[in-house]
Amino acid sequence: MTANPVVAVLHAETVPDTTLLAPVAEHAEIRYTDSDGLATALEGADVLFVYDFLTDALPHAWHAAESLRWVHAAAAGVDPIMFPALRDSDVIVTNSRGVFDQPIAEYVLAQILSFAKDLPESLRLQREHTWRHRESERIAGRTALVVGTGPIGRAIARLLTAVGMKVRGSGRRARDDDPDFGIVTATEDLPEELSGADFVVVAAPLTEQTRGMFDTALFRAMKPSARFVNIGRGDLVRTDNLVEALRSGEIAGAALDVVDTEPLPQEHPLWDIPNVMITPHNSGDFRGWRDALVDVFVDNFQRWRSGGELENVVDKRLGYVPST
Repeated sequence: MTANPVVAVLHAETVPDTTLLAPVAEHAEIRYTDSDGLATALEGADVLFVYDFLTDALPHAWHAAESLRWVHAAAAGVDPIMFPALRDSDVIVTNSRGVFDQPIAEYVLAQILSFAKDLPESLRLQREHTWRHRESERIAGRTALVVGTGPIGRAIARLLTAVGMKVRGSGRRARDDDPDFGIVTATEDLPEELSGADFVVVAAPLTEQTRGMFDTALFRAMKPSARFVNIGRGDLVRTDNLVEALRSGEIAGAALDVVDTEPLPQEHPLWDIPNVMITPHNSGDFRGWRDALVDVFVDNFQRWRSGGELENVVDKRLGYVPST
C-alpha cells in the first residue's frame, strides 16, 4: 500500500456520514464525488468506494483509473459496476455481503405470510368497514424453493425452516447435505423443482448466465397455486412473460421488490394485476443500513491498509463472492 493512498467515494444525492469515514481519513486522502466528477476523482486514486450502488458511471470514467487497485461496492450485487474492462483488469472488487441477509429474509417471510393470510384483502375490507369472515392458509408444511444459495438465500432458508416450511435450494451444484437447505438441486433441474414448490423465492445474483432465466417455460413449470417472490434483480425475469403468467393464471401471485425498470413506470401493467405486491427495491433497507454499508468499507480498508486479506472478494468471472 502507498504511504498516502487516495480513496475516491462515489455518491449520489446521499453522501455517506463523514464521521464514519474518519478512520479512513486518518490515513488517506478522501475525494467525494458524484458521477459527473468521477473521472477527475479517479486520477491517481488507489481505491474507489462505490457508495452509489446503482451507478452506471464507472465504465465512462474508467480511462482515468490508471492507479486503481481496489473497488468496493456498497451492495451485495455488483452487476451495476461490472463491465469487461474491470473484469479483465487486476483491480480487486469487493462487496458488502452480509449487511442485508437477515432483513431480506424477514421481508420474504412477511410476503409469504401476506399471501397466506391474504392481508391485502383484509385491509381492503377494513377500509370498506366490512366484517367478512374468511379462512386463510397455513405456511407450516408448505414448500419453498429458494433459487440462489448465497448468503441471502441461506438466511431466507433458515428463517423459513424455523417457521415450519419445507425448504429446498437451487444452485449451480447439486448436493444433498447442505446445512441450510438440506437438498440443493442443480440449475438444469430447475423446471422439475418448480413443479413441487408452493413459493418460489429468487435470490440469485445477476450474471450473463442468469439474466432472463425466469421465462415462459419456467412459469409454466410452476403450480397454478404457486406464488413468486423476487428479491434478487429485476433482470432475472422476463417481465412480459411474468405478466402473461399472472394474467393467464399459470401462477397465483407475485411479490416483487425488484423489476427490470426501476422505478416501475406508472403505466406498467404489473401495478394493476390482482395478487401482485410491489415494493421499491427496499427489502433489505432497515433503519441504519447506509451507515452499516460504510462500516463494512471501513473495516475492509483497515485490512487493506495493514496488508491483510480483504473480505468479500468478488470472483469477477462469476460476478459474485463464491461460497466457501
